[in-house]
Amino acid sequence: MPETRATVTCPACDRTETFEKLGDARAFIEDHRTETGHEATWELHRLSAGVERAGADAGVCGSPECTNADSPLYLD
Repeated sequence: MPETRATVTCPACDRTETFEKLGDARAFIEDHRTETGHEATWELHRLSAGVERAGADAGVCGSPECTNADSPLYLD
C-alpha cells in the first residue's frame, strides 16, 4: 500500500488532497494557486531519515536539545 507523504489543504475551497510524492504535492499547490488564487498549505507526514537528520543537525526545529552543534549543517 502506498504511503501518504503529504496532505495539501485549501481552506478557501475546503479541499484536501493526499500525495505519495512531495513533488506531486508541490505541483498541486502551484497549480491550485495559479488556477484559483488560493494559498493551499501542506503537512508533511514523513521525510527520509537523511532529510530528518539534516534538519535536526541544522537546528531547524528550534529546540537546543535536538540540534548537533558539531555538525557542519548547524546554523548558529
